[in-house]
Amino acid sequence: MSMLRPDPLPHLARLALAQAEDAQPQATFQALDAALAAAVGHRLCTIQIHYADGEAERVYSNVPQHYAVGGRKRASNAPRMRELMQHGRPILIRTEEDLRASYPDHAGASALGCGSAMNTPVRWRGRTLGQVNLMHQAGWYTEDDLPLVRSFAQFLVPAFLLLAESG
Repeated sequence: MSMLRPDPLPHLARLALAQAEDAQPQATFQALDAALAAAVGHRLCTIQIHYADGEAERVYSNVPQHYAVGGRKRASNAPRMRELMQHGRPILIRTEEDLRASYPDHAGASALGCGSAMNTPVRWRGRTLGQVNLMHQAGWYTEDDLPLVRSFAQFLVPAFLLLAESG
């Protein structure tokens, strides 16, 4: 059973217009966060870029005091994460038990009242450039949310290309 979600079009339009702003990639990251908060909902929104050397870096967090920006780390070799990175398959977690089993650092998310997650790949030319990670209360996300979140997340392609070019 899917939850009734608001009309995403006004939020999609604001996200598209944010790409015209000078302060990139931050303007796009903030607009994506606001759009997803309004259209789908989340307690935690983080954005990670994946580098060609297999490392990942958190480049945005709506709760930086708990999930800080910066610092590269080896991308996970967990089977689900490998599927996301290599094949662009999103990860959908509905329960607190699955969250604990999937994230070694689940304590921070649990402290924010999160019991579900959606990790959405951002793809370009057959490659995963990065991902958008959303977390909310248990049972919040469903398969019905995936097409919309993936559509919103794809607006990060220019931001990721800009970051990869400069860093």
